[in-house]
Amino acid sequence: MNATPAVRPAFLMKGSAFTFTVLEITGTDTAAFSQELAARMAQSASLLRNAPVVLALEKLEEADGALDLATLVAICRVHTLHPVAVRAQRPEDLAQAAKLGLALLPLRPRERQAEAPAPAAADGAPAAGPGAAESTAAGSNPQAAAPAAPRRTRVIAQPVRGGQQIYAEGDLVLLAPVSAGAEVMADGHIHAWAPLRGRVLAGVQGDTEARIYCRELQAELVAVAGHYRTADVLRSHALWGAGAQVLLRDGEIEIVAL
Repeated sequence: MNATPAVRPAFLMKGSAFTFTVLEITGTDTAAFSQELAARMAQSASLLRNAPVVLALEKLEEADGALDLATLVAICRVHTLHPVAVRAQRPEDLAQAAKLGLALLPLRPRERQAEAPAPAAADGAPAAGPGAAESTAAGSNPQAAAPAAPRRTRVIAQPVRGGQQIYAEGDLVLLAPVSAGAEVMADGHIHAWAPLRGRVLAGVQGDTEARIYCRELQAELVAVAGHYRTADVLRSHALWGAGAQVLLRDGEIEIVAL
């Protein structure tokens, strides 16, 4: 008797990491947003066309007034961007996102910390502020804050080929070439000891102090904490093809010699 053929599952559920462009919304003027987005797309249309994006609304405050999120999403789609998720803290923004069928992403740790109320002391009074240590009675031993866990460094010794994606929760060290079409990203710094092509993203969790160090800059895109430069700008830089470091200064990407 023939064995019953195995039933093939309709789907497989797997975890993966993807890079999304984040649009950090700083105001509720949708007309100004449309104008600025049109100008940005004119500069980088080939890179951003049909890109999925996250709308980051956490900087909006009650004083900014209501945001017409549906119009904002429609403007993005006109410019071939596809909003897939929202990161927000105002209840009205979260409600609009849910109504539009957008995913709701948690706030980054620093936003959650800013929202959290001050811890209460044992008697119910607010905990002492930064100057409490100086006013503690002699002989007391206030508990020291636990040190932050060190970031782990990931080392890649093999070439990173086109289509591959490499991610490090801490710093990333690349000992072999990164090919065009590949993507390397890290929460911390990126150190490349061979030709660096493809998309290179440091500080992907918002670390503005992160840097990219490379011996041969030939990237399609470099980014630090969401601020980026594309190849059309990079190729005209004096350090194209040379040793360089990429950093963020006053909210702008800067490329300087090693």
